[in-house]
Parts: sequence; C-alpha cells; structure tokens
Amino acid sequence: MKKISLVIALFISALGAQAQSRKHITNYSLFQQYFNPAFTGHEGSVMKSFYRNQWTGFDNAPRTAFISGEFDLADLKAVESNNNSLPAGARNAMGVSLLHETFGPFKEGQLQMNYASQVRLSEKLSLRAGAALTYAFVKLDYNMLTLDQSNDPEYQAILISDNKSDKVDVNVGLMLTAENFYLGYGLQDAAKGKIVSSGYYLHNGTNTQHLVQAGFRKSLSEQFGVVVNGIYRYDSTLKETVEGQVKGIFNNTFWAGAGYRHDLAYTLTAGLQLGQLKVGYAYETATRQAKISTRSSNELIATYNLFSARTRNADRPVSIW
Repeated sequence: MKKISLVIALFISALGAQAQSRKHITNYSLFQQYFNPAFTGHEGSVMKSFYRNQWTGFDNAPRTAFISGEFDLADLKAVESNNNSLPAGARNAMGVSLLHETFGPFKEGQLQMNYASQVRLSEKLSLRAGAALTYAFVKLDYNMLTLDQSNDPEYQAILISDNKSDKVDVNVGLMLTAENFYLGYGLQDAAKGKIVSSGYYLHNGTNTQHLVQAGFRKSLSEQFGVVVNGIYRYDSTLKETVEGQVKGIFNNTFWAGAGYRHDLAYTLTAGLQLGQLKVGYAYETATRQAKISTRSSNELIATYNLFSARTRNADRPVSIW
C-alpha cells in the first residue's frame, strides 16, 4: 500500500502543475482573442463557445467549456445610424470571456475582460493593440479524494491547508492585419501574478507566456480557397509549443483541415458557415512523443455574428480563418 503522505505530496504537486498548465484549443484560429487581446473584435461582434473533452472515455479526464462575447463598437454605431458601412478610420472593441475546466479533483476558472483599438496604416494594412485584465483560480476538491486512512493526521493537516490558488494579471498584444493575413504578438500574465495572488501563485509566482500568431488565406478559384494558421507559445517552465493548421474552403461555406502540434498531437477539423453562424468539430490524437493517454480528444465549437457579416465580407471570397 502506498503511504498516504506520498499521495498527499502528489496532489500538492499536481495543484502546482494544474496552476501552470497550458490550455490547448484545436480550433485556435477561431478563438484568437483568448491568446492575444489585440484580436478582440477583429471579426466583428461575435459570440463564441467551445466544449473540449480531452482523452474521451477516460474517467475524470480534462473537460473544458468556454464562452465569450466580442463587441466591435463600429457595429453598434452602424446599427444606431442605420448605416451598413464600416468606418475606415480608428475602431475600438471590447470583449469578455469565461473558461471553466475540470480535471479529476481539480476545478479551474478564468475570466478575461478585453479591450482593443485599431488604426489604419494604409489602405490595406491596419495595426491593432489590445489589453486584458484577467482573473484565474485553481481549486482542489478534497471531497473527491478517496484514501484508505482518512483519519491519518497528515491527511487531516492537508484538509485545513489552502486548497485554492488565484491571481489577477494582465495580457497585452499587438496585431498587424489585412484582408487576407494577420501577424500578432502577445504576452499572457505579463505581470507574473504580482498584481494580486494567493496560494500556489503567491508562493511560486507565474511565468509570462510569449505568443506569436500568424495566418494567411487565399482564394484559389470561385469555389475553393485555402487557409493557413500557426501559433507559437513559450514560457520558461513549459518551454515552447508550435502548432500549424491548413484548411481547405469550399464555396466559403464548408471547411476541412488538418494540423500538427509539435511532439504533442495531430488534429483534424471540419465545419460549416451558414450566414452569421459557424459550427465545427475537431478531433485530436496524441503523438507517440507526447507520452500521455492514447485516447483521442474531441472539440465542438459554435460562433455567431451578432450583426450581419454580409457587409464586412462582401468582397472576401474566403472569410473563414
């Protein structure tokens, strides 16, 4: 029988690991504002959501739910004035997002409040800058722990210890964008948890994550197009992660694609765009190098443009990222 002290130590260590975990989204190109606040409102006023079931069929595996709202103030002004055209000058957007994840006895939550502003550099090129105030917590639910000797004094000691860690931080970012490409650079947890923190974050801090995002899309004919997206992430603890994805677009309505997360996973994605609504599905399987569960992961996404995207996408044969 394993010693209870070892089990407790493992859970304490796991709490720290969960606090420093890196969130992966297979359809990351549709949720760019989560990584970099400069992308907030880039595609207009949109409600977005996804549900991710990692290692499907594995008891207490990670399950993640996400919902967000982005509001391009230019859309609101256009509605008020009954003007369908979008302004050519500076534009501003706001957003809010919520993420909730469960993983065995752990519960994690994140709240982001984003703001972004755009200025036009030329007829085709714009610069966006954004910032986000973030709150995150990780909690260990002792009621989900099953131990043989619950009256052991070491177990009782951990019951009265701090089982929750939380922090307030900021994300910042920049983005160059044109009709068919974007390039962004952002920092997550730029203050390294020094604004407000408790528990694990207070004693260990957190690492600033550097992100580079890039994408390109091109129409190959009246019906077919191609989209390429990539993301690079780095921090001093988890080191680097590189991910790329290629999509084929048919009639600006259907998409199917494949991707690779270096040494971690292979991904497949497909979806449908009907007017203001997008729905999609992604399948993910771990590589041999990942050394984690061999079970697959599944992800469902849905986004809805709050205002008609017809004007915004009128001259875009490919409007999907």
